[in-house]
Amino acid sequence: MTSLLLNAKCLVVKVGSSLVTNNGAGLDQAAIAAWADQIARLVKSGKQVVLVSSGAVAEGMQRLGWKKRPVAINELQAAAAVGQMGLVQMYESCFAGYGLHTAQILLTHADLADRKRYLNARTTLRTLLDLGVIPIINENDTVVTDEIRFGDNDTLGALVANLIEADALVILTDQSGLYSADPRKNPDAVFIQQEQAGNPELEKMAGGAGTLIGSGGMLTKILAAKRAARSGAHTIIASGRETDVLTRLAQGELIGTHLSAGQVKTLARKQWLADHLRLAGRVVLDDGAAHALLQGGRSLLPIGVVKVEGNFERGEVVACVDISGKEIARGLVNYSALETARILRKPSSEIEHILGYVDEAELIHRDNLILV
Repeated sequence: MTSLLLNAKCLVVKVGSSLVTNNGAGLDQAAIAAWADQIARLVKSGKQVVLVSSGAVAEGMQRLGWKKRPVAINELQAAAAVGQMGLVQMYESCFAGYGLHTAQILLTHADLADRKRYLNARTTLRTLLDLGVIPIINENDTVVTDEIRFGDNDTLGALVANLIEADALVILTDQSGLYSADPRKNPDAVFIQQEQAGNPELEKMAGGAGTLIGSGGMLTKILAAKRAARSGAHTIIASGRETDVLTRLAQGELIGTHLSAGQVKTLARKQWLADHLRLAGRVVLDDGAAHALLQGGRSLLPIGVVKVEGNFERGEVVACVDISGKEIARGLVNYSALETARILRKPSSEIEHILGYVDEAELIHRDNLILV
């Protein structure tokens, strides 16, 4: 078997905080220079590369003399603002040595939740790649609030992979890959070299955050792989401390854990729906409606809804959950929460009589609905 990166033309590389900052000791210039060298070689070979880099908060902590990652959002934002300056400076100087330009892009969930901003971000990134520029992406920690955070750059890396329809997502971490259990605690843990993204058994194997510097852990990487697979992107989880890890993967060497997408690419519009991390509300379905949606290709009608949760407006993204509360789909709703509450359990033929008008016969049309 060969690396999933061998035939990938467009890839997203995510580098964790502990790697960028040498476990919080400050920006690791030698490591960043090594990644720049490898990425430059990948670009020269014809590949397009987007770099998602953590490290702004960790670098800010080091510059401010803080030993422990703060919890207060205002302190995190201050650290990010201070650290982002050094982080981007370092990347710019390292890539310049190979004649490559870089571009800083700071994203929030709001940028990807809004359809127009989502499309604009995609166009900008694709243009930069066509120009041979290396986009350096990070969450906009300086302005984002806790309610609209991506939460970690593993998730952000997967969202960017979906955004540009990349062939692969490479998550570089301080671990060699995924094990059946935490190898630091269980000497019998088995290394997982190849598996299919989205396999529920993988989530059972993953633990919590590995260091005090970063915010993610192996579980966030497994979930990121599952998310990236929706757009057909394979995921590789490998050690960023492995010598020439990117170039060796690109040459076909099997390093780290390879999680194959193993499914058909989701249409771009439906992928955008699936990528919403914050939903405006929920509609609870009866067993018949839930079964119909799971069969695929069906719209959601008001008669199949038994309860409305949240205060959503027409056109917002809501979750469709079964009686037990499990999310089975999400989509763009045609009526507000107040209107939905009035027409639930009613046939579509009665919508006009109840509301005084009818916009759509469906609560959510199948074209605006995706199973999750």
